Order: sequence, then structure tokens, then C-alpha cells
Amino acid sequence: MKTANNPNILTTIQINAIRQLLENTKNILITTHHNPDGDAIGSSMALYHTLKSAGIESTVVVPNTIPDSISWIEGSDEILIFEEQDSSKIDQVFAEAGLIFCLDFNAPRRVGEKMQKPLEASSAVKILIDHHPQPQTSAFDYLYSETSASSTAELVYKFLQLLEFEKHINKAAAESLYTGIVTDTGSFSFSCNDPDIYLITADLIKRGVDAELLHRRIFDTFSEKRLRLMGYAIHQKLLVLHTFHTAIISLTKEELERFDHKAGDTEGIVNLPLSISNINVSILLTERDDLIRLSFRSKGDFEVNKLAGEHFDGGGHRNAAGRNSELSMQETIEKIKTVLPLYLNELQYQI
Repeated sequence: MKTANNPNILTTIQINAIRQLLENTKNILITTHHNPDGDAIGSSMALYHTLKSAGIESTVVVPNTIPDSISWIEGSDEILIFEEQDSSKIDQVFAEAGLIFCLDFNAPRRVGEKMQKPLEASSAVKILIDHHPQPQTSAFDYLYSETSASSTAELVYKFLQLLEFEKHINKAAAESLYTGIVTDTGSFSFSCNDPDIYLITADLIKRGVDAELLHRRIFDTFSEKRLRLMGYAIHQKLLVLHTFHTAIISLTKEELERFDHKAGDTEGIVNLPLSISNINVSILLTERDDLIRLSFRSKGDFEVNKLAGEHFDGGGHRNAAGRNSELSMQETIEKIKTVLPLYLNELQYQI
């Protein structure tokens, strides 16, 4: 079902086949990656609302909790949170599915170990819509993957156009798409040089999106404790390695608990050091259970997905990547310090 020359592009025949699947499949699931962000939830709910507007019912299942900053998205209270469901019930949901949309991740392992098992065990037709590099093509029946896209939300919009479903994009779907695009571009500060993004955004505003209101909902609804956590991270935990034009912020489990950390509270912290002149890479380390979560960000041409992939078995985009480390916090920091000299020439560029 994949084209021989480019397995990541849908052919007309495949689009027609997907349209028939949508018309004839009763149990349709939409799912996304572990620790879902604005693009994950935005693209998922956009597809959900558009299908519903077209008279097609579906169910959205996500691995774990949705951040408060995007919990206002219409219909988010109907999402099934995998980790909060009875395991036998949720396994049955996957087993009975005839079609599963896999959004904003490039391999089944990205949904987390617990949800990966029922996802892979399902005999449903699986459709990938994603913008991360190197998709695991063998895991999906259809792929619509484009790494140059700003977000998966952008690709969902284009996918709906291919299906000729754009007439069904209502206000709720438009708000969800806008959320995905604006969060994955950092309010149009990176991955935003393609005119298509602005044409899509203009269309979403025509469909009822209040861009000013949504920006406030997404970026200006911090709790006091979240803001204090961000201040603490910058004032107390910022390590600047001037030689390597890199900044590191590390937050232990105890420190996160001190600020009553909730899902999504550390979102955006990794971007803050990039506002420092001559800092081209920022790395955030957060302790979660027995793992250290690494979030990499860069500006310009430095490829943090290369850094994450070569030394931490991670992946992502050129300017945004992530992975877990099984080393201790200090050991992980020392490992970063050890590998940075390998990229010294690439890190020294000036904006």
C-alpha cells in the first residue's frame, strides 16, 4: 500500500482507499505520543472534530495526562487517558478498532511501553500522519509524513484537503489545528518560513479562530507555582557553557515536587536560554521516576536531533529533539559535557 519510490506520500489510489475506510469502518481510533503536547492534542482533536462534522464517529486515546494549558480544547474531556483506564477495557478498545490514526509520532515506541503493546497487537489498519524524521514504515499501512512541515497539525489540514474534507473543518477543528501549529512553531518563531503555514492560519481565522484569545489561553494561563518554577530554573539551575554556546537546566524530582509540578509545567523552559546572546543550544533535564528526560533545542542550523540520536538514542527535529537517560542526573550532565567538544565547530556559528 506504500508507493515504491516514496513511501511517505499518499497516492490518489491510497486517498480513495482511506476515504472508503472512513465510510465503512465502525471503530476508529485516533492516538498520539506519550506526554502529549499542543501539536499532539491539537492535531488529534482537529481530526476528531472534522470527522464528527462529516458524520464519522471516532475515539481519541492518549497515553497520559494532557497539560492544563491545552485542556480547554473543545472535546478534550472526552479523550480516553490510557494510564487512567482499566487495562482490560482499553485493550479491548484497541482490539476492536478497525482503523487507527497515529498522529505526531514516527514509531510505536513513542506512545510509551504500556500503550505500545495493544497498539502493535491491533489488527486495525494504521495510518501515520507525522513530521518527525525516519518513520518506522513497517509499523503502518499508510504514511503521510513530511519532515519539512511545521507541525503535524499542518499535515492534518493538508490530509483533510486531500480527502476533500476541508468543508467539514468547523470552528472546534480550526481552533485545534491552530493550537498545534502555534505551539510547534513557538508562536511562529521557528519552522515557520513556509508560506503555506500562514495561508493555513489565515483560513483557520476565517473559520472562526480568535488568534488573540487562543494565544492567551495557551501561553498566558500559568499557575503561580509554574511561574515560580520557571524563575527557579533560570535563577538557580541554569548552567552556561560559554565555550560550547550551550546552556543546561536540570530539575530533580524533589525540585519539581517542591513547586507542585503538573504535566506541562516544564513546557517552554528549555527555550528560555536560547534568548541569551551566543547560546545556540539549550538542554533541559528533568527527573521522572527512574529516568532523566532530556529535551534539546537549538537555533539556526545546529542539528540537535543528531546530538540526541548519536549519543542518547533519541530523535526529533533539527531544532527540537528528546530522549530519556537511564544514568543519574549528574552522570547525564557529565556525559553531555563529554560529547559537546565533538560538535565544537558546529556550535560556534554566529547568528
